[in-house]
Amino acid sequence: MCGIVAFKGDQNKTSKVIFDGLKLLEYRGYDSCGIGVIDENKIKAFKWKGRVRKTEKRFNETKIKSSIAVGHTRWATHGEPNDINAHPIISFHKEFAVVHNGIIENYKELKKVLSEKGYKFYTETDTEILVNFIELCVSNSNNIDKGISYALSRLEGAFGIVLIKKSDPEVMYAARKGSPLAFGKKGTNFFIASDATPIIEYTKKIIYLDNGQLLKINKNEFEVLDFELNKVPKKFKKVDVELQRVELGNYETYMLKEIMEQPDSLSQTMLGRIKDDKITLGGIQSYTKPLLNTKRIIIIGCGTSWHAGLVAEYFFEKYLKVPVEVEYASEFRYRFPIINEGDVVFVISQSGETADTLEATRIAKKKGAIVLGIVNAVGSSIARLTDEGCYLHAGPEIGVASTKAFTSQLMVLLMIGVKSAFLKKNISEKKYLKMISELKRIPNKIKEALKSEKEIKKISKKIFKKNHSLFLGRGNNFPVALEGALKLKEISYIHAEGYPAAEMKHGPIALIDKEMPVIAICTKSDEYDKMISNIREVGSRNAIVIGVIDKENEHVKDYLDFSIMVPSTSKDFTPIINQIPLQLLAYHCAVLRGCDVDKPRNLAKSVTVE
Repeated sequence: MCGIVAFKGDQNKTSKVIFDGLKLLEYRGYDSCGIGVIDENKIKAFKWKGRVRKTEKRFNETKIKSSIAVGHTRWATHGEPNDINAHPIISFHKEFAVVHNGIIENYKELKKVLSEKGYKFYTETDTEILVNFIELCVSNSNNIDKGISYALSRLEGAFGIVLIKKSDPEVMYAARKGSPLAFGKKGTNFFIASDATPIIEYTKKIIYLDNGQLLKINKNEFEVLDFELNKVPKKFKKVDVELQRVELGNYETYMLKEIMEQPDSLSQTMLGRIKDDKITLGGIQSYTKPLLNTKRIIIIGCGTSWHAGLVAEYFFEKYLKVPVEVEYASEFRYRFPIINEGDVVFVISQSGETADTLEATRIAKKKGAIVLGIVNAVGSSIARLTDEGCYLHAGPEIGVASTKAFTSQLMVLLMIGVKSAFLKKNISEKKYLKMISELKRIPNKIKEALKSEKEIKKISKKIFKKNHSLFLGRGNNFPVALEGALKLKEISYIHAEGYPAAEMKHGPIALIDKEMPVIAICTKSDEYDKMISNIREVGSRNAIVIGVIDKENEHVKDYLDFSIMVPSTSKDFTPIINQIPLQLLAYHCAVLRGCDVDKPRNLAKSVTVE
């Protein structure tokens, strides 16, 4: 889940390339940051606990210039976040330095081998074992390429690494097994990063390393090899994406900015896809027939993306008339999933690099499914692996807690569902046009929903000191309850759970008292009357009851302590609007508690390790 940036080239550019790149990748982890260079025939590492800007300032104060450097921003897996465990990690004999994203699963076995050879250890990381094992293998082989090759073949787990060598400052190695790495070249400048974002400022021509590949840069040349040192032909591919540097503007945080951007991000998601009262499926157009004929749909995701899949499950089963299964990617990959010929699998990932979702994608493809991706990151691993897909076009999302990417995921899934239902003749043309018309109104309705922020701030002051909360929803708003609870947990550190409202009576109601806020989603639905009953049940037990309601159901205020009004829309589309006040509620509770909403503790934007 860490971010890697490496550079070999003009020494006047080194610091800028490394630290600008790490800032773009800080979403991958921000426990610590470091840079390693070769200077005065020594490998020197500058690394500290904390954010990129801290390390950048301290490194630039050294006024060191080097033509070769590796940089790293860390999300801790092995070893607590501190200065010592920060990357780069230098080998015992000071010959190599490495930056690493991933987990070495057989590090204990390798550590025993190293201990028997007299190696001592100073960190708590599996990465220290990795770099020392490479050093040992190179020493034993008297050939750097063969030594690295042997070491890589013995490593178990996932890794993306970049390696530099003290005695040969013209050489840099990068290797991938599971964790993504991108490579770019312009003139005599070479760039390596966890994704293309830090590279495209300098060149749009990118090589993505595949699993089991080793990149060797030597002076002004490079070659891609497999782990047996056989040459692998690789061509640069142009990445058609512009680097969007995102400024805060007048906003205090990126998360608030991204919440407020949702009318625009949703409009961008629909741009070119809803035109002249028609929906064009774009990237999945060529798979329309298999999608219409499939007997089963499987949706795979993690976290917020999984919740988007749950909303789609309700819509697809209602209008496409096929069974839908929504799977946690982390569970799907370790079961023995039954995939039948003709099954369609949607994989959803904001980053397109989520390790579990990526592996689930590989499994689904191997089993013969048609795999369609829904991602925000252009050129990401999942985007390249799936048969076809749809980009969200939501724009960069800097805040770790997903907001605008989630609503764009819902919009893409709803557009796919509406178009497919019409093509299957499960809805009339009149119904189809009505649904399109309502989808087009969604951005403006979200703009209206955002006007409730002032009221939500007041409500937040009443509940931010509470330690627990319960979110209730029914039907297609049950996933909204789950997502609302997740947002509150992620950024305010308040324990929260989402439940189908009817299930509340089967256990959770025992927890309800005056210290338990209950957030109920009670807009227009087929289960509306039942939802009213559930609200009255928790209210009778002295809960603080907060309701998300619409103008068609204002009378429910009689049973609420606080209400948040949202615009009315089609029952099928309420989840996309109802999520907005829950995002704002989580945000303002977190601010009142003094939390870092953009970079909440222990989290990272992209989970690239298991």
